[in-house]
Amino acid sequence: MIVVFDGQCLLCNRWVQFLLRHDRHGRIRYASMQGATGSALLRDAGLPTENLETLLVVDDAGRRWQHTGAILRLLHALGGAWRLAWAAWLVPAPLRDAAYRLLARNRYRVFGRADACMLPPPGTAGRFLD
Repeated sequence: MIVVFDGQCLLCNRWVQFLLRHDRHGRIRYASMQGATGSALLRDAGLPTENLETLLVVDDAGRRWQHTGAILRLLHALGGAWRLAWAAWLVPAPLRDAAYRLLARNRYRVFGRADACMLPPPGTAGRFLD
């Protein structure tokens, strides 16, 4: 499973750090949208490579998820108690995704923006594709 994220978004960086902490089996890999792999995955999905306002998750079978669907897939992949988040599928996607898009549009204003992409934390470099 690959997560394509905005490497300059501080909220996105915190999300990646959360996933790294909780992905005990190391199944999730990461590609920033600013890198070659992330950009290629976005283009393949028909998404813009700049000003992206979603998270893209691509599983090993090539299926893609965005917005809250991506988040819920990732939480499910973490296993354990995180699978309880699956109950959020009961909320209609248009409602979940509207809240997601509102946060995504304002993420730099609320959480900040880094001047450069995050560097992989020590011991995780093999999980970052760019």
